[in-house]
Amino acid sequence: MTTSDKPDRAADTAAETSAETSAGTPQHTGVAAQNWEQASTDPQYCAAVVDLLGALAYGELAAFERLAEDAKLAPTLADKAELAKMASAEFHHFEQLRDRLTEIGEEPTQAMEPFVAALDGFHRQTAPSDWLEGLVKAYVGDSIASDFYREVAARLDSDTRGLVLAVLDDTGHGGFAVEKVRAAIDADPRVGGRLALWARRLMGEALSQSQRVVADRDALSTMLVGGVADGFDLAEVGRMFSRITEAHTKRMAALGLAA
Repeated sequence: MTTSDKPDRAADTAAETSAETSAGTPQHTGVAAQNWEQASTDPQYCAAVVDLLGALAYGELAAFERLAEDAKLAPTLADKAELAKMASAEFHHFEQLRDRLTEIGEEPTQAMEPFVAALDGFHRQTAPSDWLEGLVKAYVGDSIASDFYREVAARLDSDTRGLVLAVLDDTGHGGFAVEKVRAAIDADPRVGGRLALWARRLMGEALSQSQRVVADRDALSTMLVGGVADGFDLAEVGRMFSRITEAHTKRMAALGLAA
């Protein structure tokens, strides 16, 4: 998953801090103030983390495969090399998630399996027809997914949160995509209208996919609406998707496209 936009994490830290008790002890502050050893005593929380890491791992593996395919469409050798480097970074992220699943006693393939159909379906429905659509998809589509996972990460234990944020780091695709897309629009302004429509479609599909993934997995749903996670409720979930939509609008502007 790739993105050039890194949200302000000060708000997450403030939310965690304000949840602490007057005694400064973490037992009533939710899992966000705990490490994995502490948080993993809750079986429901463990199930949510396995789901999250499984979804992320398959997402990174799919991103690696897609970037490798996109490299075939690249117009120059330099572009091919750049995408190959990004694909390699995505695979390294996959390896980190796979290794973490193994470390906590889970079989990575089994953890990823529940998410294969949804993610593969998304990629089938949003297969790019050319090089520019592929760039926009990676920049817009993957960034929406990254924003969603960052929102979830704010409610994770410190060890899991650190891993999730690390694998969501930008691999360089954001700046690369903006440069290439803006240059293409400058060369032929008609390209902008087509890519704007494409990006709107990606936005709808990506949000629908995120919502389906959560709805289909009870542990993840509980993490978002309360119970396992401290401080989240249904209204906050709505605000979360509003923040994701706002970030999408900013990315569209960076690309030189109308949201």
